[in-house]
Amino acid sequence: MSDGTIATTGLSRRDRAVILLALCGVTAIAWVYLWLVAQDMEEMAGDMADMAMPLTDAWTASVFALTFAMWWVMMLGMMLPSAAPMILTFATLNRNRRAKGETFVPTTVFLLGYLIAWGAFSAVATVAQWALDGFVLLTPMLAIGSYLFGGGLLIAAGLYQFSPLKQACLRACRSPFAFLLNHWHEGWMGALRMGLAHGAYCLGCCAVLMALLFLAGAMNLLWVAALAGFVFAEKLLPGGVWIGRAGGVAMLGFGVVLLVRGFG
Repeated sequence: MSDGTIATTGLSRRDRAVILLALCGVTAIAWVYLWLVAQDMEEMAGDMADMAMPLTDAWTASVFALTFAMWWVMMLGMMLPSAAPMILTFATLNRNRRAKGETFVPTTVFLLGYLIAWGAFSAVATVAQWALDGFVLLTPMLAIGSYLFGGGLLIAAGLYQFSPLKQACLRACRSPFAFLLNHWHEGWMGALRMGLAHGAYCLGCCAVLMALLFLAGAMNLLWVAALAGFVFAEKLLPGGVWIGRAGGVAMLGFGVVLLVRGFG
């Protein structure tokens, strides 16, 4: 029996519908928020077309907090769809435990672990954006304006696609039932700990790919959607292994092209 089958047999149609609708609703709200932010950024880009100086002076505490919120919401929009099988599997196991009179923990506690892990990445991304802005390496749409830097990012991402760490993290993400079976912890803190752990595996799969958001612009929503689709495909589709390898080869090739253009 596959993990996907296990993840649904213990839940009623109503339970599955509620969880999936909630995840879809949060994802949709995240994308609407990102669209609104992107519209504001496009207006700012028009006003800043002739500027040749960093925006670092504008990085107040409130701007930093808003930028962190933008990255955090972006992670929700990109990562929740591929995390859905794990969340459904956790909900199934908890429902079965409740039916047996054992300890029951709300699925939202498990999900909170994900949110904390993705929030940690969002903080790092915010600091990275601040640093790149300080070196005048970002356009107003948060794209890297350097062939050398962009090529280096692509080559790093391409090499990481074939690394043992990437493969170990992908195995954890592709087998929700096996992960919970081997990492189960009791109680609310246990559920939070499992969510954090699996959220960390998600980051292990995707953190380097997320750095590529700066390649074509973190506010280029087509590019954001393309990366989110790639993450979903390599994690969940039957041919995900080959999709990941093909993507790695493409990243390496395009990275070399950008480096050649940068040195040319």
